[in-house]
Amino acid sequence: MITMIAAAAENNALGKDQDLVWHLPDDFKRFKKLTTGHHIIMGRKTFETFPKPLPNRTHIIITRKDNYLKKDATVVSSLEKALEFAKNDEQPFIIGGGEIYKLGMEVADKIELTRVHGTFDADTFFPEIDEEKWKLVAEEFHPKDEKHDYAFTYLTYVRK
Repeated sequence: MITMIAAAAENNALGKDQDLVWHLPDDFKRFKKLTTGHHIIMGRKTFETFPKPLPNRTHIIITRKDNYLKKDATVVSSLEKALEFAKNDEQPFIIGGGEIYKLGMEVADKIELTRVHGTFDADTFFPEIDEEKWKLVAEEFHPKDEKHDYAFTYLTYVRK
């Protein structure tokens, strides 16, 4: 099962200037819980936003750059090659960015989306979820609180 995981605002904003536009500690904890022990597939720009590789995950970076090598990651030239590398993982995760999510929409079986309640100025966006192709199977609301400046809802979609 190929799963895309993302946090996107109501206007599908993901981030701006290679960074998130919100800080949601509980969403980070959920991301860690779901992805630990799995392959995480991402574009080069997404990988470069990490201060260091995320522990207990196999990093796969998709890039068109020749000779892009990273000691702690596998580098491939396409989503197809990334999925081939992750074929023994029962649930690899596609973690971004915007262009990789667009490609992932065609192959993913599941979407774990944190919908951040607000609209944000951004330069990277999550693709629209086509309700004809995806079914919402779970949702869990998280209110704004002292650690979270925005309310958000965890949404789980599966391909119809």
